[in-house]
Amino acid sequence: MTQGIIYGVGLGPGSQDLMSVRADRLIRGASDVAYFRKKGRTGHARSIVEGMLAPEVTELAMEYPVTTEIPFDDPRYNELLANFYQRSVALLIELAEAGRDVVVLCEGDPFFYGSFMHLYTRLLDHVPVSVVPGITGMSAAWTATGQPITWGDDILTVVMATLPESSLAERIAETDALVVMKIGRNLDKLRRALAHAGREDEAWLIEYAAMRQERVQPFKDVGESVPYFSIVLIHGHGRRP
Repeated sequence: MTQGIIYGVGLGPGSQDLMSVRADRLIRGASDVAYFRKKGRTGHARSIVEGMLAPEVTELAMEYPVTTEIPFDDPRYNELLANFYQRSVALLIELAEAGRDVVVLCEGDPFFYGSFMHLYTRLLDHVPVSVVPGITGMSAAWTATGQPITWGDDILTVVMATLPESSLAERIAETDALVVMKIGRNLDKLRRALAHAGREDEAWLIEYAAMRQERVQPFKDVGESVPYFSIVLIHGHGRRP
């Protein structure tokens, strides 16, 4: 029997019409679809494809055992997630070895800070895997501001707000253009790091880029909390004709 293929399909930032033609074709034609979600939730990836799946599709919801309940530097965090990914991989291998193709829905791009990467590295030596790239959330975010993110020789730095405050401030100060992700509970720390780097007035916050709830505002106007789907940007102002 020919092995099935596991497809890691990038959905883009959250709007169906920003998916690639290949992603659209694979999703609509899939007999088996897998996606990550928090327990008790629909899952953002699954919500994006609502109305696109075939009526007879089989869905595999891979539910995270932990998200923010335990600090990511706690040894239990890695142990729980490693076991979760291994169980998910075992199910996908079982389906592929039965000759079934499986589409794994991936928010943004599968190879850009996504959960699919943890499946990919575990699947490679066992079954065929194919990855379909997608538009990243940060690309949708800077497009939402109506300003180019980089010019000429600008250096773009992408950082996670989970970094230590001193590291954040250092990288913010030394780059031309900036993208900050994973803000959430790190908002106050990021605010202090931007202020320390002297760049708080240059920063923008984009919520729900390319989604119906999209909102763009100067970072200095941000309140005490931000939604999960939020990105902070600083635009470059480099060389141009």
